[in-house]
Amino acid sequence: MLKKAKVSGILDQETLIKTPGYDIEALESKKGALVMIECAEKIPCNPCETVCPHGAIQVGDNITNLPQVIPEKCTGCGMCVAVCPGLAIFLVDTDYAKGRAAVTFAYEYLPVPDKGSKVKATDREGNVVCNATIEKVVSPKSYDQTKVITISIPAENAHIVRGIQRISEV
Repeated sequence: MLKKAKVSGILDQETLIKTPGYDIEALESKKGALVMIECAEKIPCNPCETVCPHGAIQVGDNITNLPQVIPEKCTGCGMCVAVCPGLAIFLVDTDYAKGRAAVTFAYEYLPVPDKGSKVKATDREGNVVCNATIEKVVSPKSYDQTKVITISIPAENAHIVRGIQRISEV
C-alpha cells in the first residue's frame, strides 16, 4: 500500500520509489532517456498508456491502477509527457553529456523560454536546485498547446530537478 502524498501534494522520495512508474534502477542502467512517472494517486486516468506507441506504459483494464513503466520498451520519445493531466510524467537521461543529465517535462506557462536560455532548475517543491540550459522546446499540434521542455543540468541533480523557475515577462 502506498503512503498518501503529504497534504502539500508533493511526493517524497520514499513514496516515489514504491510507485510502479518510478524505477531508479532502470534509470541508472539505461542509456538515453527513460520515462519516470511520479503518480501515486489511484484515479481514473490512462492517457499515458493510450498515447505510448511502444507499449512502455501499462495501466491495465482498471484505469485506476497506477501506471507501470516497462523500461526495455521505452524509447524516450516523450509522447506521454504532454498528455498527463497531472503533469506527473518526466523523461530523465542521467548520461545526457559528460557530467550532465537531461530532464524533460511539460511546461504550461508564458512566456516560453527559448532554446539555449539559461534558467534556474527547480525541485518538486519549486525550490531552486541549480542552473540549467534549455536544450529543446517542442509544441506539436497534437500536444494541444502544451510545451515540452528539455533542460540540461549537472548530473548529480537528475533525481530531484523536475522543472524550471517561471520566467518573468519583461
